[in-house]
Amino acid sequence: MRHTFYLRKPKGEKETLILFSCYFKNEQKQFVYSTRKTIHPIHWDFENNKPKNKGKNIAINQKKITNTLNKFTDEFDTFESRCELSKTEFNSDLLKQYLNQAFGIVTAKQSSFFDVYEKFMDEKIKRKEWKKTTVKRYYNVKNILLEFEKVNKYKLTFSKINNSFYTDFTDFCYEYKDHYTSTFSRNVGLFKTFMYWAYKKEFTFNNAFMDFVKPAKDLTRQEVFSLEDVKYLNSFDCSSDRLTKVKDIFIFQSLTGLRGGELKKVNKRVVFDNYFVLKEEKDSSKPDREIPLIAISKGILVKYNYELPIITIQKCNDYIKEVVENAGFIHEVEYTRTKGVEQVTFIKKFYQRISSHTARRTFITIMRNNGIADKTIMSISGHRDIKSFNIYHQVNNTARIDAVESVFGGM
Repeated sequence: MRHTFYLRKPKGEKETLILFSCYFKNEQKQFVYSTRKTIHPIHWDFENNKPKNKGKNIAINQKKITNTLNKFTDEFDTFESRCELSKTEFNSDLLKQYLNQAFGIVTAKQSSFFDVYEKFMDEKIKRKEWKKTTVKRYYNVKNILLEFEKVNKYKLTFSKINNSFYTDFTDFCYEYKDHYTSTFSRNVGLFKTFMYWAYKKEFTFNNAFMDFVKPAKDLTRQEVFSLEDVKYLNSFDCSSDRLTKVKDIFIFQSLTGLRGGELKKVNKRVVFDNYFVLKEEKDSSKPDREIPLIAISKGILVKYNYELPIITIQKCNDYIKEVVENAGFIHEVEYTRTKGVEQVTFIKKFYQRISSHTARRTFITIMRNNGIADKTIMSISGHRDIKSFNIYHQVNNTARIDAVESVFGGM
């Protein structure tokens, strides 16, 4: 479809508005839209319908006006092509809405950014597409965006989601919120998911968010226990019943590879002679897993009459640190975190780096270091993605020494 630019008052003695126009034949309607740029008629090339760029009568701001008109042409062509590809009717109402978004002209009838965000969350929650942890993460992203508005005095609208926003938001997350790359990467991914939804639902036609780079998550060193460490912890006598229960749970996870949230699914009905059956927690479409039991893990189940003494994850993480400290794992360890390309080194006591999830990581690392096939381990741990699975495997110093010794030891 052809389009053009013309002056509102071509014969006036003062600057006048430049208008964008095209004709919708199917609607029998002339579409007229203000470019919000003005120019004096003596600076206008009426033959080519654009600002003069030769001769004496060239406007001082000719380049700026021309760039704006070129942007109108680009946006018009982009939207027309998009409608054609998506088989959407190209009409005047949609074009007006698209240009409003592209040039930051927000009308009172349009939904606000956070109203649309609430609609997005409401739809996903009602359709049961998210687990509780996912809902919590999207609420967290919303709160971060609201705080970004307040701190930066920056009113969020869809038209402002551009490269400048991404730069300011990145700086806000890294510097003000003190987020590291893994946290920032996750939140950018969640934000882009929302924006894709809003774009698909036509709450916005601004697709600048597609260029936002989700940085690769930094693989921070995580601590694990060796097989000898697990044996020692299992035999370690805790000072209280409270700590003994947490230690037993930790040992059970270290021998089965279960996630913390999966422990509640273990009961007498699913336990057989030397294994138990577990329904996948994170993805109900995955098949049941058969988790092998050895004498120690089976003994823990019997000890608690097949009802593991589960407590909140926060208390569990606190208590297991206490157990590990009492057991003598107090040596210092070094690890790094990244912010973009910057790397920060930290030093902590070993026990301070331990959580309930360390048990799952320990199980996978011990199994892999002992040559068990990845496919076998993944069938127990419930991993489908080898990339995610690899994150759990921590190569410890003993494994490195054994590897080099096995190759070069005979020299």
